[in-house]
Amino acid sequence: MEKRQYAPVIAGNYADPSVIRVGADYYMTHSSYKLTPGLIIWHSRDLLNWSRVGAALPRYEGDVWAPDFVEHNGVYYIYYPAGRTNWVVTAPSPAGPWSKPINLGIKGIDPGHTVGPDGKRYLHMSGGDCVELTADGLAIAGEIRHVYDGWRYPDDWVVEAYSLEGPKITLHDDYYYLTVAVGGTAGPPTSHMAVSSRSRTPSGPWEHSPYNPIVHTESRSESWWSKGHVSLIDSPDGQWWMVYHAYANGFHSLGRQTLLEPVEWTPDGWFRAAGSRQGIDHPDGVEGAIPADEAASFLDIFDDSELGLHWQCEGVEPAVRFRSGNHELVAEAAAEEATASPLLYMAGSKRYSAEVEVVVEGPAEGRLLLYYNDAAYLGMGVNEHGVRHFRSFKGYGTMPNDQRRAFLRLVSDAHIVSFYYSFDGLEWERYDKVVDVSGFHHNTFGGFQSLRIGLDAVGKGKVIFRNFSYNVLSS
Repeated sequence: MEKRQYAPVIAGNYADPSVIRVGADYYMTHSSYKLTPGLIIWHSRDLLNWSRVGAALPRYEGDVWAPDFVEHNGVYYIYYPAGRTNWVVTAPSPAGPWSKPINLGIKGIDPGHTVGPDGKRYLHMSGGDCVELTADGLAIAGEIRHVYDGWRYPDDWVVEAYSLEGPKITLHDDYYYLTVAVGGTAGPPTSHMAVSSRSRTPSGPWEHSPYNPIVHTESRSESWWSKGHVSLIDSPDGQWWMVYHAYANGFHSLGRQTLLEPVEWTPDGWFRAAGSRQGIDHPDGVEGAIPADEAASFLDIFDDSELGLHWQCEGVEPAVRFRSGNHELVAEAAAEEATASPLLYMAGSKRYSAEVEVVVEGPAEGRLLLYYNDAAYLGMGVNEHGVRHFRSFKGYGTMPNDQRRAFLRLVSDAHIVSFYYSFDGLEWERYDKVVDVSGFHHNTFGGFQSLRIGLDAVGKGKVIFRNFSYNVLSS
C-alpha cells in the first residue's frame, strides 16, 4: 500500500474502531450501542475495502460501547462494556460462531487487552485503570489498580472535557504503547484527540510521546472534526496504520465514521502520523466510502430468508417483527406509542436517496423514514387512505388513494430532505414539505447515534416492503 490518507474507509456511524490482522486478513468491529445484531465484524484484505462477515451479538445484550477485538493463542475475543459492567465473547474464528457473553463484573468503559512480558493478561480501562485477567481471559484475577495518568493538553485548548478513554495497547520493539482518547468525543470540532505514552510494562512507569496529540482537529475549517480513538495496525509489508473515528465537517448527523491514516516510526522509537495534520482527503475525490458489499447503488430485493447484516433494530432482534423472503419484507405493525424500533439502514453519504414499494394490510401504516431516536424522526407513510408526511411531533395532510399501495422515495441533499410518492411506480409527485435535518445528531439529542434510514409498520395489521434501494448522489 502506498502512503496515502484515506477517509472514510467505512462511512456512516461506525465509531470506536478496534482492528486486528490475521496473516493477510484484517478484521474490525465498532461500538454498536443498542443496534442489534451488535458488534458487527468487518473483513478486509487491504484496509480500504470492507465487508460484513458476521456479528458477535445476534441478540440484544445492552447498550454496547467501545470494544476491543483481540486474538490470543488462536482464540478470538471481544471485550466490551454494557449495562455498567464489562463483558467478553469468544470465537474460534472472527466470523464466529461467538459464545454467549460472560460478565467480568467490573465497572469502567473501553476495555483494552494486552499481555505482559510474564505472559499475564490485563485489561486497561478508561481513566487509567488496569486489572489482571485469568489465563483464559474470561475472568478477572485481581483488584483494579490505577496505573496511568494521561498527557495533558494546554489549558486554553477548546475541548469538551478531559475524559481519558479508549485505551489501546500496542507492543512494538519491547515497548508497550498505550494510546488513549482525551478531550471528549463530540462537542466542539477541536475537542477529541488521541495521545500516546510508552512503558516497558503494561503498568508503567509511562513517558508521554513528544508527538502528542497523535491525531487532533486543530481548526473547524478542517474536513474532519473530533478526530480520536486510535487503534494501531501493521500490514504484512511492514507499513503501520492507524484507524480512528471522526465527524465529517458539518455532518454530525452521519455519526462518527471510520478513518485510516498512515503511521511512521521515528528513530527515537515513537510513532506519529505520516501525513498532513491539516485534514484527510478522500481517495480520488470520492465524497464518502461505501462498504465493499454495498455499491453506490444498493438494492435489497429481500430474496433471502435471513436479513443481511446491513439491517439492524434498536434493542431487539429484527426477526421479532420483520421477515424476509420471496422478494418481500413483511413487517408486523406495532402501536406507535410502543416505540418499537424500525428496521434501520446506515446512511453514509452527505447526499443520497432511498426508495421502496409499500403495501399495507389492515389499518396499518407502512413507513419510509429518517430516524435518530424514538423522539426524533420523520418520513412518509402509506395507509388505507393514501400517503402522508409525518414527523415525531406532528402529522400532515394525506394525499388520497385507496389502493393501499404506493412507492416512496426520500432525497437527502446535504441535510435538505424532500419526499416523493407514486401510486404506479412511474409518475412521481413531490410532497409539499421539505425539511432541514442538520440538527439531528448527538450534540442536539445525545446518544451518539446518527440519522439512519428506516422501514416501519405502525398501527394494526402488517406491511409488505419490496425492492429497497439506496443510492449515493453526486454533488
